[in-house]
Amino acid sequence: MSQLAVALVSVTIFLNCAAAEELPLYRPALIGTSPDAIINRIDTKLLLKAGQKDAALMFSAVLDSKGEVKLSSTFRGTPDSKLLEQEVLRVLRDAKMIPAVRNHQPISVFYYGTVTFRRINEKPRLRIFANQELKELGAETDFVGPQLCLGGDSKFDGMHYPENQVPVPVRGEVDLSLKVDANGNLQEQKVLAEHPPFLGFGDAALADIANAKFIPAFRNGQPVACEVTLPLFYIPKS
Repeated sequence: MSQLAVALVSVTIFLNCAAAEELPLYRPALIGTSPDAIINRIDTKLLLKAGQKDAALMFSAVLDSKGEVKLSSTFRGTPDSKLLEQEVLRVLRDAKMIPAVRNHQPISVFYYGTVTFRRINEKPRLRIFANQELKELGAETDFVGPQLCLGGDSKFDGMHYPENQVPVPVRGEVDLSLKVDANGNLQEQKVLAEHPPFLGFGDAALADIANAKFIPAFRNGQPVACEVTLPLFYIPKS
């Protein structure tokens, strides 16, 4: 191998190592500010023209380690949020975000967000928050909720529908109260609500999350311990 080839290989290895070292210990998945970011692709002028009133809705998205959205859903929208929901679902279909990082490696996560739309002097005001905590949303803080990890040291491998306990297939919803430390470790969990009750959805949620790891919550750009409510949805096989 020539000296030039050796030099090029050395430079390539150095650059690759340097790039790997630049990744932090933890980083949450983020919407970003590029022209392709979903906040910049939602057509607020169209929503305004179509008569969208003040509205809000929550959404979740499964992001791979490249930040690409693989699955997404919206839920718990306010009564006048239908147009906003349609637009959010449209842009989520092929969205790409800044990927999450755990232990210095890109990782797949569940992203939990909230979109708000307001008409102020007949001008649109759109915000996307990386959490679903009513207190944080009311104050419009920069709080980023913990993000459930898939892969790496996380043993979470999806939601497992309690088929043996459900006589007729129905959609299940569970709200879990979680305490997650500043390293993304689950410290405590309990069921706040499950619907329908008595069909095993709460127990399924506790079992599914028991060995999960998280990207920790972030406040003011720093990882912090937190207590949040995480919604989990169980959809029967078609």
